[in-house]
Amino acid sequence: MYSAPTRCPVCQSELEIARLHCSTCDTSIEGRFSGGPIAHLTPEHLDFIITFVRCEGKINRMEQELDLSYPTIRNRLHEVIRALGYEPGKDEPVEVTPEKRNTVLEDLESGKISADEAMRMLRGEEQ
Repeated sequence: MYSAPTRCPVCQSELEIARLHCSTCDTSIEGRFSGGPIAHLTPEHLDFIITFVRCEGKINRMEQELDLSYPTIRNRLHEVIRALGYEPGKDEPVEVTPEKRNTVLEDLESGKISADEAMRMLRGEEQ
């Protein structure tokens, strides 16, 4: 079985899935279906993801397996993340200093701020 192409060979536009077929019962369904975010990845991206999963997400194992440097692997991971429609590092937790955390908790305890305000501040979402 071959992988489905994702780009039109004539104009390079994105192809859509228009028909699904069950080879067991010979049922076919026609319509307009999305292949999801994975369908937009290149074969190179998919190979990288397979290696990443096989290496349990451990970049040092990927360095050995692919014979690439840590920065190169990080860059390729960021390429895959972007291809999936995300921005690398955007969802990383914000570091709150112990001093800031204590101040927020003291303000919460004294009633200066609400619990919702405290949670926003501790997540780095300043008012």
